[in-house]
Formats: sequence, structure tokens, C-alpha cells
Amino acid sequence: MVQGFFHVSFTVRDLEASVRWYTEVLGLEYVRGQEQRNEYTARLVGFEGAHLKVAQLRVPGQPLAPRANHHIELVEYVHPHGRDDLDLSTNNTGAGHWAFIVDDIHAEFRRMKALGVRFKAEAPVAIEAGVNKGGYTVYFLDPDGITMEMIQPPPPAQAALNQPS
Repeated sequence: MVQGFFHVSFTVRDLEASVRWYTEVLGLEYVRGQEQRNEYTARLVGFEGAHLKVAQLRVPGQPLAPRANHHIELVEYVHPHGRDDLDLSTNNTGAGHWAFIVDDIHAEFRRMKALGVRFKAEAPVAIEAGVNKGGYTVYFLDPDGITMEMIQPPPPAQAALNQPS
């Protein structure tokens, strides 16, 4: 039976560049990095002779899963290097995204826009329906085109009104 999440992971083109972006732009904390070039890793990922570079990151101040020391894992396949031209649009089967909670989405939007982050909307979008009505959200892209989301949930009083009865 599933007991919870251990971590989530995305494959990236250039691990060092991605770690810089995730720590400097998003403010995630770098936990550790490692290279994996062994029989165990090859069996795990299903590629003979696999060579991976891995970085583990966490959201500062957020609780971790039992026995985990990170939330997010970034992986670069040194060998075999995969395709860099996949369409990661969120409407394609298998494409995912991560959503990060922020306390002031408008300030974060301006800060990240000034750093050159690419957004899918011209400004944070007001959430007009559903359990997050009264909040704001916006999609943005990491350097590899992976979709991320920022969400500023509605104030607690509004959120209580949004819950189904």
C-alpha cells in the first residue's frame, strides 16, 4: 500500500545549469549531488551502461517524507543521453508539472520575470471557481521547458467558503 511520496523527479539536459536555476530562481535548497554509474542503476533505469548525474533539492522549511532528505530530484542522463526535443506541453500525455505555494504571487512574478523566466500568461491569473477561488496562479517554464506553477491560495476565510459541503 502506498504510504506517501518520497520525492518527485524530472530529467534535465544540464544538471549544473538546472541546479543553479532551481536554487537561484526558485530558492530551493541543494541537498546533495551524486553520479551513478553502476550495475544497480543500470538495472533500475533499464539502460545498459547507464551513467546518471543526480541532484537532490528541497523546499526550505517544508516537512519531508519519512526517511527522506529531499523533495525534488533532478537527473541528467550522461549515457544514454535521451532526446532534447520532446514536446513537454501540458496537454500531452505524460507531461507533468509541479506547483509551488507562494505568499505574494505578484511580487514573485515580477521578480522572476526580471530574471528572464518564461511565463504562460501575461500576469498571475485570478482563480474564479473551485476550491482555490480567490487565489491566484500562473504557469512558467524551467530552462528545459518543464512546466512549473506558482499558486497563491485564497485567504483562509475564503478557502473555507470554497469547500464542498
